[in-house]
Amino acid sequence: ARDAPEIMLVTAISRSRIVPVLAQSLCASPLFSPRYTHLKMSTSSCSSSPATADLCDDHVTSPTRLSVMGSGDFRDYGGVKSFHGKVETVRCFESNPIVRKTLQEPGNGRVLVVDGGGSNRVAILGDMLAKFAQDNGWKGIVVNGCIRDSKVIGTLSVGVKARGTHPLKSAKTHMGERGITLAFGGLEFVPGHWLYADEDGIVISEEELKLESKL
Repeated sequence: ARDAPEIMLVTAISRSRIVPVLAQSLCASPLFSPRYTHLKMSTSSCSSSPATADLCDDHVTSPTRLSVMGSGDFRDYGGVKSFHGKVETVRCFESNPIVRKTLQEPGNGRVLVVDGGGSNRVAILGDMLAKFAQDNGWKGIVVNGCIRDSKVIGTLSVGVKARGTHPLKSAKTHMGERGITLAFGGLEFVPGHWLYADEDGIVISEEELKLESKL
């Protein structure tokens, strides 16, 4: 079987404009495992998120408070590498019912930040929950912990950043917390603030950011 489709966002920068270009492999083949029959492969994602580097250039000395984290220990697993939206938060440790419950709700273009305590013993996000995120309008998920089903997640039109992968699913023994301020990776994640993510890292702002016109 051929590899699943890869979606790559390339930002071409000139003196006059910033042009997002979508490069997409069309050599997809079906996923044959029965457990994946509930998933529909999406190849329609086209991110319009500004590059974190450009946001830093435009706003690092502006009155808008910025918090910036490099890629560090977080890797990109979703089919969308560049994404942004208002922050929603949950905290759970090796038990993910709150993650499922949240992603089953309308995302309205938000980004879910999950503080799993940095655990590397179980995965607190898998393909089914990532599919909920895609179908319900979440722009992305940032996981301070591990995910699984990473190959399938890479075919979905949603951004996913996590510390790593683990094949063992999490417990379902406690719900967790939602709508609280989180802190990890040197950043504070506050519900209602704005998160911008790409391959270079994550930018957090109290207000929505726009790139200045270069014309």
